[in-house]
Amino acid sequence: MEKNMDSDEIKKYTGSKDLTLVESMQKIDLNSAGLIYIVDECNRILGTLTDGDIRRWIIKTGGLQGTAEQIMNKNPKVVYQKEAYLVEKILKEAQVSSVPIVNTHRQIINIVFQNNNILKKEIPASSFFVKIPIIVMAGGKGTRLYPYTKILPKPLIPIGDVPILERILDRFYQYGSEEFFLTVNYKKEMIKSYFSDLKPLYKIHYIEESVPLGTAGSIRLIKQTFDMPVMITNCDILIEADFKKVIDFHMESGNDMTIVSSLKNTPIPYGVLHTKEQGIITSMEEKPQLSYFINTGMYIVNPEFLEWIPENRVFHMIDLAEKMIKNNKKVGMYPISENSFLDMGEFEEMKKMEKRINSGNY
Repeated sequence: MEKNMDSDEIKKYTGSKDLTLVESMQKIDLNSAGLIYIVDECNRILGTLTDGDIRRWIIKTGGLQGTAEQIMNKNPKVVYQKEAYLVEKILKEAQVSSVPIVNTHRQIINIVFQNNNILKKEIPASSFFVKIPIIVMAGGKGTRLYPYTKILPKPLIPIGDVPILERILDRFYQYGSEEFFLTVNYKKEMIKSYFSDLKPLYKIHYIEESVPLGTAGSIRLIKQTFDMPVMITNCDILIEADFKKVIDFHMESGNDMTIVSSLKNTPIPYGVLHTKEQGIITSMEEKPQLSYFINTGMYIVNPEFLEWIPENRVFHMIDLAEKMIKNNKKVGMYPISENSFLDMGEFEEMKKMEKRINSGNY
């Protein structure tokens, strides 16, 4: 068993019961362990809070209100110090990623992680996932990344030493995907040539637009009929989530469309005034943070609704979502944390993506 953590290290994986939902997500993002242990002021364990617990709460309540105390599992698995020799056995039998070791006062004195490596992220290939059609929308000009895209199509811009599109396809391949539908337009011959030279282990079907048709319009050019939910993604994003769980959620929830959504926190760099009638100030808030869920550009859509995309017309995925909502179809979201979404759409975001990739945390 690995050596005991010091108190500062334990603090990375613990939090108070008063943490807000957003604060809890941020803390889980920072420690990369997928959870925090909720403790009282004396470091006695009260419960566990995982990213899955938070996701289920958000889906259930439809909002970002809530505290760690409300959401946490109040019956955490622990190992007492005198039985610490059993921790590996308990990790295996309980099928949990970590177990805290506590003293007789239930104060956390150590946390043991599965395989002693919390950053190890193995992706189990799934025979089921092979059946899921994957459509990647790679036809845009990437005007926000000009002048890079004057030379290269956006899908071939390297993040680190690997083009963004190759990273996306490789990640799906790890889950078992062996066949992709790639909608292309701008500098499409460069994209086709790159993957021809690469000779990947997966197969790519190129769906070629003669004119730009938007993020969804080109999907109608695919002649193949699908009988499984279709996963559709932009070519300039990386999503750090379990894709199998995303598909499972879509199917179990009965959604007609599921949009993968990421938390986005925007700080207001000023003091904010809260007022009522006659301009009377009721309170003041210094540099608050606004939190919203945003559309990442990844969707799961039941195949029959692809027929709702008009032919030979500019049409976007948000148009399809709005059309489905207006027709009382079930459009839901699968929430992920802010740190689980990497976007290459603009220069500053691209730099963040490169930094994250180079750090080995993706």
